[in-house]
Amino acid sequence: MPPRPSLHSLLLMAASASSSSAAAGGDSGLLLAARRRLPAAAGHRIRLLHSFSGPRVPRRAEVACCVRSDPDARPAGPVTVRSRNVHSANNYKATSEGRLGQLVQKLKNEGINPKQWKLGNFQRMMCPKCNGGSNEELSLSVYIRMDGMNASWNCFRSTCGWRGFIQPDGVPKLSQAKTGIKSETDQEVEPNKAANKVYRKISEEDLNLEPLCDELVTYFSERRISAETLRRNKVMQRKWKNKISIAFTYRRDGVVVGCKYREVDKKFSQEANTEKIFYGLDDIKRTQDIIIVEGEIDKLSMDEAGYRNCVSVPDGAPPKVSSKIPDRDQDKKYQYLWNCKDYLDSASRIILATDADPPGQALAEELARRLGKERCWRVKWPKKNETDTCKDANEVLMFLGPQALRKVIKDAELYPIRGLFAFKDFFPEIDNYYLGIHGDELGIRTGWKSMDDLYKVVPGELTVVTGVPNSGKSEWIDALLCNINKECGWKFVLCSMENKVREHARKLLEKRIKKPFFDARYGASAERMTPDEFEAGKQWCEDDSLPSINWVLDLAKAAVLRHGVRGLVIDPYNELDHQRPSNQTETEYVSQILTKIKRFAQHHSCHVWFVAHPRQLHNWNGGPPNMYDISGSAHFINKCDNGIVIHRNRDKNAGPLDVVQVCVRKVRNKVIGQIGDAFLTYDRVTGQFKDAGKATIAATTAATVQKQKNSYVKSTKDNVAYEMPLPHVEPADSVDGKG
Repeated sequence: MPPRPSLHSLLLMAASASSSSAAAGGDSGLLLAARRRLPAAAGHRIRLLHSFSGPRVPRRAEVACCVRSDPDARPAGPVTVRSRNVHSANNYKATSEGRLGQLVQKLKNEGINPKQWKLGNFQRMMCPKCNGGSNEELSLSVYIRMDGMNASWNCFRSTCGWRGFIQPDGVPKLSQAKTGIKSETDQEVEPNKAANKVYRKISEEDLNLEPLCDELVTYFSERRISAETLRRNKVMQRKWKNKISIAFTYRRDGVVVGCKYREVDKKFSQEANTEKIFYGLDDIKRTQDIIIVEGEIDKLSMDEAGYRNCVSVPDGAPPKVSSKIPDRDQDKKYQYLWNCKDYLDSASRIILATDADPPGQALAEELARRLGKERCWRVKWPKKNETDTCKDANEVLMFLGPQALRKVIKDAELYPIRGLFAFKDFFPEIDNYYLGIHGDELGIRTGWKSMDDLYKVVPGELTVVTGVPNSGKSEWIDALLCNINKECGWKFVLCSMENKVREHARKLLEKRIKKPFFDARYGASAERMTPDEFEAGKQWCEDDSLPSINWVLDLAKAAVLRHGVRGLVIDPYNELDHQRPSNQTETEYVSQILTKIKRFAQHHSCHVWFVAHPRQLHNWNGGPPNMYDISGSAHFINKCDNGIVIHRNRDKNAGPLDVVQVCVRKVRNKVIGQIGDAFLTYDRVTGQFKDAGKATIAATTAATVQKQKNSYVKSTKDNVAYEMPLPHVEPADSVDGKG
């Protein structure tokens, strides 16, 4: 037997046959069949009003019809019935049921399985992740759309915060923000958009509130809250479903605008569709100092300690700090701040006394970001015993008393602002500096007595080293590193672009072992290092070279963390891969590089030596160059902590050729050194530097003075304003006598 045609099918066939039957003046059999399909008891009649045919017939056949129960009443107008809508009713229902079935199964897979499923409403149940905490509260809110397009859930316990969002298979993937799904809190409390939101008006009578019973007064007394404080803050009770709950009334100008309920086992609920404000709002009207706590009982505890200028947030703390602050209309979690803005704007000092746990500290950060950290302070909760710290204001009141709670508020500290510090924050570091506990406060000696009074190596500082080419800058730094490694065990990372790795390794090994690397001409009659010494030296030495300053600092950071490196050498500046933007001057670029290097040094407590060559010197008389002669920018000396010029004598008439003059031209910290010159002798065989003898220093100094006098006379005759500095000792904290 063929399937029975549907009502919609009969109407469509009647429309196609109506043109032929209209000429005969009667209804088609198909139309009569359609009429019979309607329930007889309902007394419905169906009449074909129009049919469309010809070239203008649309793709989907359309029927204009009227279904009415009163045969004498005429319809107000034709009702268009589209085939898709009529035919899809059952399909839509079946599809929705299929989607809902998938959602239910997916929710069960997540552990969400209530006794009864509710659609289109928020449903409270036990959270499978936290099990409602110690009080087993129904903290999980689940929402399933009526059409089965998606479902979402959120646990409102601050220590849990579990949330999720799912969709059935075959539904286009959408973010929760695009689906229009709101949280339970969002549904109950909409933001006051353009002040047009109308909230519920409530009163004590409407809520059936009554004074606290003796049992609840006793409960509060155990938490050291007096009956007088309860009366002043209008704490009441409500009987609901054979249970008595504490009622904290939220008031503005004495009028109840909201109410929050708390059962003794710490289960909370609130009146829906009421304005969110601070608890105790009237107590901060026109006050300069405001204390904000995390719970109503903490507010009462502050009242017991004598601080009535205190309010509590209505919704507890978030599980963590949000990534950004939303716009005012979207900032629903903290809408109470905007609703109480007039009360907060007049305050010059806001003390955040939130709980000591991570959610409480996250709440403090969220409040400070919105209120302005510049006027916020924070408390430090004391210990209640030898091991545990008080969690909140009520614990301080219970375990230590009101005097201790007053001291907590009195000792509140400025809320930290990134980059802004109080001097007392550095007291421990200053104490260590004074006592010399760390050991490096006064600097590391170089290993040469002649330099002890001039220069020491301090962790976290930048030393710029310069000198004319072939003066021995790199050799001197290598020798310095060997000395420091021997005395203190420091490790170093080297970025030497002018030396091949093998050549640099040779120089370092010679200085370390104090023997030549080869039986070569420069070794003379000295014994070459043995294979065992060579192998031992290889374990000590490691070198690398890198192209750009960012690469250098990134790998140096890794070396600090992985190998405990304390020093970095960048040699030289002009061999780095400089990628300076076209709109940036070289002076700005050099300043930027030096800033990066100094930040690295300070952050990682690592001393950095940066070698930079001087520019081409005009009318140079052979003496040591000036720090301001460094090619690129004066920032090399302006930004560095220490400035050193390495100079080697090239004139036999001016003294021994193996003498190296170390000119300390800048020392920022007078504690570790001063401006002056030191003289070292260089052993070409082993690459070692040693303190020069008094006779050598005297001869070199005399020759240098005479040479510069001759240079000054010549420069005067040629009217050239260029004079090389004499070896001398200048006051500390100055550069070349210019301050």
